[in-house]
Amino acid sequence: MKTLAEFQSLYRLPLPELLFRAAEVHRQHHDPADIQRCVLLSIKTGGCPEDCGYCAQSARFKTGVEATPLMRLDEVREKATRAKELGASRFCMGTAWRDVKDGQQFDEVLAMVRSVRALGMEACVTLGMLTDKQAERLADAGLTAYNHNLDTSREYYPKIISTRTYDDRLRTLQSVQNAGIAVCCGGIIGMGESEDDRLRLLVELANLETVPESVPINCLTPIKGTPLEDAEPVDSIELVRLIATARLGFPMARVRLSAGRDRMSRELQVLCFMAGANSIFFGDKLLTASNPSAEGDAELFRAMGLPEPCVSVP
Repeated sequence: MKTLAEFQSLYRLPLPELLFRAAEVHRQHHDPADIQRCVLLSIKTGGCPEDCGYCAQSARFKTGVEATPLMRLDEVREKATRAKELGASRFCMGTAWRDVKDGQQFDEVLAMVRSVRALGMEACVTLGMLTDKQAERLADAGLTAYNHNLDTSREYYPKIISTRTYDDRLRTLQSVQNAGIAVCCGGIIGMGESEDDRLRLLVELANLETVPESVPINCLTPIKGTPLEDAEPVDSIELVRLIATARLGFPMARVRLSAGRDRMSRELQVLCFMAGANSIFFGDKLLTASNPSAEGDAELFRAMGLPEPCVSVP
């Protein structure tokens, strides 16, 4: 069992030592030039009944996000094809659902998963809470990974969400793992939580039956109309420390530098990559939040001397 004290001892190392250890572990298990590019598409936007204090898609808040129906299969296939042409190896699809309902819409999502896999891409979905049977159906469709973030520590969680419990989230993760699907699970920082809350989240992840294959670290994008619209920006050194600690805690995982990159300097992003982050989402949108442009990411990769994402196709 991993403990909070173990993660604290890493996180509180002098920063040069922490970065050195994280980079060393990173190079033992990964090619440091391999930064996976993923695309995240909202296939069903808005109208969610939950009260997650950070979310633009909650029907409880006036954020200006209009509820839309589930996208058509041909639209999603076209978006996935375009993402592959731009260099993405994983295509992620999200729905503003509290939980999955059996029926036509779930059948359509299964068809989308099969379509993405037929393109030779990894497929990930985030659909809310699942039953064991639904997870098995996703596995049968070829799903690579299921994203279901814990968001924050168990202790801080009730300050952010009241419409589902921490254990509800853990039960869904167990269903996903029982079905043999890889778990993508991380959290959001910058919601008013303490640094120890962030480390408690890592403890929860480290003590899952199977550790996640990827750990997304999201920086809150404050959305006007949500309870967290006035949240203070995340301290850049705290972010780098958390990335490095996650790399040490999850040597084999993809540590995904996810939401909030549009508010980060190029230098901060480079530090995060040096600390062990090895995945980004690219494209102008992350569900409903803004994201760096493809051109901006190409310039960043060029500056780092790494293979650049494509910004256009014939």
